[in-house]
Amino acid sequence: MILIGVLVVLAAFTAAAQVTAFIFPEKLEAGRAFSVSTSGSGSATMYIVGPGGAFQRKFQLGERVAFGSDDLHHAGHYIAILETGNSLEATQFDVSASAQPGKLSFLAKPSRLPVSVSDGISGVAYVFDVFGNLVSQPEPVSFELSDATGRTQSRSATSRNGVAWLKMNSAPKAGSAHFQAAAANIHEQRVIQQVPGDPCSIRVTARSANNQRIAVETDPVRDCNGNPVPDGTIVTFTESYAGSQTTIDVPLKRGVARTELPAARGAVISVATGVVMGNEIHWSGGE
Repeated sequence: MILIGVLVVLAAFTAAAQVTAFIFPEKLEAGRAFSVSTSGSGSATMYIVGPGGAFQRKFQLGERVAFGSDDLHHAGHYIAILETGNSLEATQFDVSASAQPGKLSFLAKPSRLPVSVSDGISGVAYVFDVFGNLVSQPEPVSFELSDATGRTQSRSATSRNGVAWLKMNSAPKAGSAHFQAAAANIHEQRVIQQVPGDPCSIRVTARSANNQRIAVETDPVRDCNGNPVPDGTIVTFTESYAGSQTTIDVPLKRGVARTELPAARGAVISVATGVVMGNEIHWSGGE
C-alpha cells in the first residue's frame, strides 16, 4: 500500500523535490551491484520505481544502502524516493544495458529466392544483453552465408542502437544455404533455400514417331548457372503449318519436356519457356 501511495504522488512530487539525505549514481549498468550513501539518523525506507516495477529497502540513515546484482535488470529511467518520517526526497537515474552481449535475435529474408541475385538476402541482427536489454553501444556483428558448394561469404557490420544489418548475394548453386550472425561468442543461424533461376536457353529435337506423329523432346533445361530448372515448369511447343498452328503446353519432368505433334511435311516446330525462345525445326519427314 505504501508503494501505491508513493506512485500516486510521484508526478507532482519529483519536479519540486531537492535531494539532501542520499546520493544516488546518475547512471548504472543493468545487473551490477552498487550501494548508496545516506546521511542523518533514524529509520528510513527507499523506494526504486522504474521499467521493471518497484521495490523497497528499509535501513538506518547514515548507513550505505546496498543493492545486489539481481535488483536492477531492466534498462531505462528510474526514480529513487527516500521516505524519512513524514518527509520524502527523490532523485532520478538511468540504467543502461550491460556492455556484454548475451543474446542475438536474427532475422533473415526471404526464406526462398533464386540463385545469383545481387543483394537478394537481407540479414538483421538485434543485440541484447543477458537481461534482454537492447545493447545501445556499437557492437561488431559478423555475418556468414555458406551455400551448397561450401563457398562462404563473410561480411561484418557495426550495430547502431542495438541493430546491425546488411545484404548478401544468393549463391550461383541451388540448394540450402546457412546464414549466420555472430556477436562476441553468440551465434544464431537461419536456413535460406536457393532455387534455380529462370531458364537460360532451351533446345528441342524431333523424330518421327509414326507416319502421323512427330515426337519432340527438349534437352535438360537449366538456368544460366547450370542448375536444373524445377520440374513443373511449363514448356510450350508450337507447330506452324499451312497457315494453321498447334500449341501444346507441357510441364518439365526430370528436367525434360516431351510430347507429340501432328506430322506434316514443311511444318515449323518451335519451343519456348517463359520469355526464353528455343531453336526451330523445319520438318521434312513424311506425312
